[in-house]
Amino acid sequence: MPSGKKWTRDELLVALNLYHKLTFGQFHSRQPTVVSLALKLGRTAGSLAMKLSNLASFDPALKLRGITGLPGASALDRTVWEEFHANLDETVPASEEALRALFNAGEDSEVEVLPKEGIRVRKRPPSGPTETTANVKLRRGQEYFRDAVLNNFGGCCGITGLAVRELLIASHILPWGMHPQERLNVRNGLCLSRLHDAAFDRYLIGFDDNLRLLLSPRLKAELPQKTVAENFGAYAGEALQLPNDAAAPELAFLAVHRERVLSTD
Repeated sequence: MPSGKKWTRDELLVALNLYHKLTFGQFHSRQPTVVSLALKLGRTAGSLAMKLSNLASFDPALKLRGITGLPGASALDRTVWEEFHANLDETVPASEEALRALFNAGEDSEVEVLPKEGIRVRKRPPSGPTETTANVKLRRGQEYFRDAVLNNFGGCCGITGLAVRELLIASHILPWGMHPQERLNVRNGLCLSRLHDAAFDRYLIGFDDNLRLLLSPRLKAELPQKTVAENFGAYAGEALQLPNDAAAPELAFLAVHRERVLSTD
């Protein structure tokens, strides 16, 4: 493969898509998704891994944890990083479309970034009439958010550790419809089982500033039920399970959600 080939804006857009679907510790040349994408880009896995680490030097969340990334990022790297994060509603769907194009994914397919396996294209169940351009754009954003959040949690429910991807939901802490500026922010996401997502969405559970599970008064009243005790009571007071290098949920968002939880009876 060519050495010293300059990165283009479109390539960096796809690299940033992958960047937010992996944790910092996964930016290496043996990582299956890095290998998969590098092959499609016509680059070595080492080159892509280095670029991801270059981009990490701009990441404020990593800087707060004392992680600086690799030096040597280009002026174009910085420009694309700033463009990407200044208008996520536009750049995220565009990056998702670019990723799909690289993997020849048709409208009847979905692309999943699976850290343990690589990048997988699979058929999507039929969804009815053809979607409008606006709906496709929203769906691309949702697909990006799902992969980013699930991978941030190591592909497991943050409460139970359930690791069956089909049974996991990327839950928004601040609701999608009411907080458009945070729709695609991975720190506004929790990976939860379908059951716990439903409970979180209805303010039956929440989390404190130490990320420990809280039950609403309404749910506590149902603890005599065996199913409630096993699925919720057993985890009350336990901290969310997150990989060490994950981006932690935003505490301010959890606090807003928690106000509703503590008043739900």
